[in-house]
Amino acid sequence: MKIAVDARRIRDFGVGTYIRNLLQALATLKTPHRFELICGAADKGQFGGLPENFRTVIYNRNDASRLDHLELPRLLHQLRADLTHIPFHRVPLLMPKPYLVTIHDLSSIFFDEASGLLHGAHEFRLRRGLERADRIITVSGATQRDVANLVPSACDRIRLVYNAPDPQFLERRLPSDARAAGPEAAARERHRILERYQIRYPFLLYAGSIRPQKNIPRLIEAFAVARSSLESHPEYRDLRLIIIGDEISRHPNVRRAVIQSRVENSVRFLGFIPFDTLRIFHELAVAFVFPSLYEGFGLPPLEAMASGTPVIASSVSSLPEVVGGAAMLVNPENVFDIARGITEVLTNEELRLNLIRLGRKQAASFSWARTAREVLDVYEEVAVRRR
Repeated sequence: MKIAVDARRIRDFGVGTYIRNLLQALATLKTPHRFELICGAADKGQFGGLPENFRTVIYNRNDASRLDHLELPRLLHQLRADLTHIPFHRVPLLMPKPYLVTIHDLSSIFFDEASGLLHGAHEFRLRRGLERADRIITVSGATQRDVANLVPSACDRIRLVYNAPDPQFLERRLPSDARAAGPEAAARERHRILERYQIRYPFLLYAGSIRPQKNIPRLIEAFAVARSSLESHPEYRDLRLIIIGDEISRHPNVRRAVIQSRVENSVRFLGFIPFDTLRIFHELAVAFVFPSLYEGFGLPPLEAMASGTPVIASSVSSLPEVVGGAAMLVNPENVFDIARGITEVLTNEELRLNLIRLGRKQAASFSWARTAREVLDVYEEVAVRRR
């Protein structure tokens, strides 16, 4: 088969991880199929190292453009693809069949900042894309149920294929400039990062976007409560919260939460940072806190687990399914329950060590190799049915 893959979101925080690792894993399967990777000119370098049956096709229009409804279908007709994989929920209205779409979550509908006619247009596009799809891949049982509730007619075309953590979190290796020098180099690299960011205190970590469903204002409020309860603790009296992801300037409600909770000097926003640096922050954090109100899968907690960091996560949506019994689960709508989870994980050493052990095991139970094999099965299922 000739399979077209819309890879324009290769740089995105979550979807980009999916696209990058799925393609790498498909490449290792040595399939006879040919893959046409649709991407912007600036992203062509993101696909280095793939075998000859993977070819990039330059297409510079983004999926939010109205003209994409016409231009992407035109490109696909030119490619004469046997099947197209859209790894995101934005399907052009004139999308040629057969195609399959991966739905990571339905936050674009449940937490849409638009209202009225614009929200209706967003929902119409999503529904139409799912109703016409030959197959729909969902990344968790929770997302599978959400899609089935939204488009009941699609139930028999939904296939559950789990995501997995980025393999780089599972590999116990050093950053790129210190890989050949052993444990001492690792210690030096960690010290360099700590000095560069002037970190001389224990810290909780959150990594991800700061969209409304991520519940960051409550996280900040809970941190303030937990910090107050630990102010006499010999190890955690100077506890800080580090948030890696979007810039705070884009989220005034988050800034207000910091000011109202009086933790301006204890919360740091670092924006996006290089991957090797992110890994070190995961490894050095005393705990990873992820009180999201809604997740389609939830990669960040698994990546923290793979790094050997205990996780505090929401007890709602897909997160209990993904983290299993390897995280401290809290009610994301209750500031004091989030604070309780933080305090228990930090002060109960037996619990902490158990979460680290179970977390590594849970993260390792997901595999991109298995994900790729199951996605390939869906490709071939569509091909057989079309024939």
